[in-house]
Amino acid sequence: MQWTDEGIMLGSRRHGEGNAIAELMTCEHGRHLGMVRGGAGSRQRPALQPGNTVRAVWRARLDEHLGNYTIEAMRVHAASSSAGSKVLYGVTHLAALCRLLPERDPHPKVYDALSAVLDELENETAAAHVVRFELQMLTELGFGLDLAACAATGLATELEYVSPKSGRAVSRNAGEPWRDRLLRLPAFLSGDEGSSLEDIADGFALTGFFLARHVLEPRGLTFGEAREGFIATVLGQRIARTATGGGR
Repeated sequence: MQWTDEGIMLGSRRHGEGNAIAELMTCEHGRHLGMVRGGAGSRQRPALQPGNTVRAVWRARLDEHLGNYTIEAMRVHAASSSAGSKVLYGVTHLAALCRLLPERDPHPKVYDALSAVLDELENETAAAHVVRFELQMLTELGFGLDLAACAATGLATELEYVSPKSGRAVSRNAGEPWRDRLLRLPAFLSGDEGSSLEDIADGFALTGFFLARHVLEPRGLTFGEAREGFIATVLGQRIARTATGGGR
């Protein structure tokens, strides 16, 4: 058995004396593990950094075997010791989200979205992209939210809330009597450009609520520290820029 695919490194761990087990999110073969001979050595370690885009050749005698990887770095996404905390937290959190998917189950849309959000991690728009990625993960896992129109009126305007029961959007007027029981829908998820500090916090609260209820809690899991660290770093950077006159 052999295939060649493009993949994004999710992580690796030492295996034996000098080898490593590499975990990739591949374009056509889903989340896939394999052994890299010599992967624990200084020569190959840089290519196995989380967030890197690589060309991977996987070989095994049988399809169900762990198999061996030959990996060549194609693109570095700065998830190294020299990267900023936002990037490090972001890459770690994105990898944890991908691990919610079954092994070897192709999810090409997730791969494309992961590649896109990694390109944004050092930018001002990083937080909004991560929220959208979490939203897409809910869809891929079978718990997608319906944010296109109001659950009560059917209208697609003035959408401001999300029902925690149905996962459907609710308009401002329809939701006002129950606003304390509803989740806020940030403007950047309903078509508006830009995102405030409040929008970012509301976005993570929204996706976090449904990920925890539908995905993590049934598996006995919780969010890792990387998500909390990413959110705190992003919001802290926004506050610092605002205080020094650097904009939103």
